[in-house]
Amino acid sequence: MRILGLDLAWGDRNPDGVALFEVTDTSARLVDSRRVQGDDALLGWIEQSAPRSEPALLLIDAPVVCPNATGSRPVDRDSHRVFGRQHAGCHPSNQRLCARPLRLVTRLRALGIGIGWETGNPGRQMVEVYPHAALVRFFALDQILKYKRGPVASRRQEFRRLQALIAEHRPVLFPSLESSPLLEELLNRPWTKEAEDRLDAVICAGIGLHHVSHQGRCSEVLGDLETGFILVPREAEDSHGDAGTPRGKEGTHTEVPRRGGTPGE
Repeated sequence: MRILGLDLAWGDRNPDGVALFEVTDTSARLVDSRRVQGDDALLGWIEQSAPRSEPALLLIDAPVVCPNATGSRPVDRDSHRVFGRQHAGCHPSNQRLCARPLRLVTRLRALGIGIGWETGNPGRQMVEVYPHAALVRFFALDQILKYKRGPVASRRQEFRRLQALIAEHRPVLFPSLESSPLLEELLNRPWTKEAEDRLDAVICAGIGLHHVSHQGRCSEVLGDLETGFILVPREAEDSHGDAGTPRGKEGTHTEVPRRGGTPGE
């Protein structure tokens, strides 16, 4: 199986971070991590990395389903209800703000890649994820790691904290993920925007690996296939159900972290 993480730029100017895990019944390995520029380069990388002959799951940090022309989706509001206290509610999404992601989804569907999160599917699927929310769940954070905004010195410090948390928790969260020079390089290099984009893509792929490894029992879905959804890890004490209907939680609508860059970038 192939698991692809895509840290997708919402606009046309910035590159996309991408990561590829090759997964067997007993192990997983990071075999590619890079940035690509533009729709055609991204689609070419996906076609090469996820051949039709092999099951694949694409984890995309951008809207996959977004029928609303303006405003925000119900799942965007749900994310603030569930993750607002940790500042991990996601950016409002609509067809104007996320034109590029939706354009790419249309092209991916034309390539035979469906939308869904079923772990036993023998085909190729794509699903929306949000790394900030996933990291809150993975590491039981009180607040998001603020490595995407602020002074460079602060971003470097928070990025190093992220790298250390991944290294510390990897044996428990991703026990099948083998050490490799590529993974170690990403977990030890100083912050740059390129390193940030590449590690975000690895985090997206990690959400997928966690989902598949536990056959969906340790994941949940906020939202739905009609109005938009986000796949997130379950809280550690609630990891026995199937990914599906969102659970109610109280939160507050607070600061919105940047996602995919400023629309239009």
